[in-house]
Amino acid sequence: MKKLIIVLDNVRSAFNVGSIFRTADAAGNVEIYLCGITPTPENAKVFKTSLGSEKDVKWMYFDNTKEAIEKLKKKETPVYSVELTENSKHFQKFNYFKEQKKEIALVFGHEINGISQPILDMSDDCIYIPMEGIKESLNVGITASILIFEAVRYN
Repeated sequence: MKKLIIVLDNVRSAFNVGSIFRTADAAGNVEIYLCGITPTPENAKVFKTSLGSEKDVKWMYFDNTKEAIEKLKKKETPVYSVELTENSKHFQKFNYFKEQKKEIALVFGHEINGISQPILDMSDDCIYIPMEGIKESLNVGITASILIFEAVRYN
């Protein structure tokens, strides 16, 4: 079974983090890297929102996202940032497990500032969800849910 690693790059909302834990548990074979200011399951709001899924989803904390990406690069894990850039690929037209990789990582960023440029520069590619309305993005918890299930669909 292929593995998906979710990297949370300074996601500030504990409720979003808890929601992502629940989605990771539901999808199966998903691990979470919590980076920078991202709250961990010790946070009461993460604990409350995750409804116990934090016990079943493997997670690691990193002082900064660069450390997490470097760890993934050492394992030759492709890293895809979820961010609207000039070269971003449509999430439904993207080949998540290129070259039959056994593991990939999706990076999700800060709710206001997105993913920092140094992390985008370290990424192998970028993915976006097209928006038809006025807003340019969805809530990070919702975005993560959509993309987690889109990526595991290729399992």
